[in-house]
Amino acid sequence: MRVNTTTYPFITAGVAMTIQDKITRIFFLVLITAVPCTVYAQADTPRDASTFTFYQENDLYTGTDRDYTNGIKLTWISADLTDYRNNPNIPQWSYPLVESLPFVNEPGYVRTLSFSIGQNIYTPENIKESGLQEGDHPYAGISYCAIGFHSRNNQRMHTLELDMGIVGPHSYAEKIQKAVHRWTDSKYPSGWDNQIKDEPFLNVYYERKVKFLGTVRPAGIGYDIIPHLGCSVGNAYTAASAGAQVRWGWNLPNDFGTSFIRPGSDTNAPYDEDDPRFFPESGQFGVHVFAALHGSAVLRNVVLDGNLYRTSYHVDKEPFVAHVLLGFGMIVHRFKITYAYVHATRQFKTQDDSQAYGTISVSYTF
Repeated sequence: MRVNTTTYPFITAGVAMTIQDKITRIFFLVLITAVPCTVYAQADTPRDASTFTFYQENDLYTGTDRDYTNGIKLTWISADLTDYRNNPNIPQWSYPLVESLPFVNEPGYVRTLSFSIGQNIYTPENIKESGLQEGDHPYAGISYCAIGFHSRNNQRMHTLELDMGIVGPHSYAEKIQKAVHRWTDSKYPSGWDNQIKDEPFLNVYYERKVKFLGTVRPAGIGYDIIPHLGCSVGNAYTAASAGAQVRWGWNLPNDFGTSFIRPGSDTNAPYDEDDPRFFPESGQFGVHVFAALHGSAVLRNVVLDGNLYRTSYHVDKEPFVAHVLLGFGMIVHRFKITYAYVHATRQFKTQDDSQAYGTISVSYTF
């Protein structure tokens, strides 16, 4: 397929190289900031703290093994970069780079940087069949890294995220799934020769969240409502999205909720001392339940539409899709642990049924 650089200007060589250069520099900044932080004791305030989050999703939690079958992601969110000139972990030579980050100069907000790595795996329902299964989900794997820029106060959060990665054999999804199924003595996936071909991708994602507080913090029974609105542009995924989350519980975390794995989902870092992770040690506990809805109008999804630059198997996607989450979470000391049941509507027209899977996240703030 011939690429229309008017429709997809972000994939032209000059722009791609410019963005790649910036991402390389930012990634280096992440390393020099994150590594020294790990040798220090726990931060005394949320603005001095970093947060690691591990996400894992699998449809086996709900008794199936098809379509979106596994996802894994690891994210690090930095301490506040507002007072970066007095941060001993950020060298002086990097000040111009920090100042060029989105939202850094917006007054009254905490500014943080995130770095993520992850992989998603997709298969048809009958993984024992070695031939091409017309009308079923393509075999596909996506491996990626992401740089996120976050600006937030107690009620609003802006996220701009750049995702880079590869779909196809060099995502190594085939090797990962075969190894796991071999170790667990599960059905062996035999049809990976039909997977979507190698294609690098670059995606840009923006999302805004707003939090409406149902009660005054810091402690006790409370609830909040967190709507969000976003869009994504790139050769992997192009869509507009909207949704909301409702939380209710005791000692609610003062963050922006819980999400399944998707761009802009890194919302687990506490904002201020009203978060139970920064209560006195005897009170660092909380529990809550939540429900969320996320809907998308999808223009392109590489794991369904197939390769942009090459011919590959594909299916006709649904233009409007939705995810419903029902879950619970708890705070124990500096840990936030959540589990959610996710119900996804049909993603493509010949899909036999909607899909359900489970999503787990474990965050640690230090």
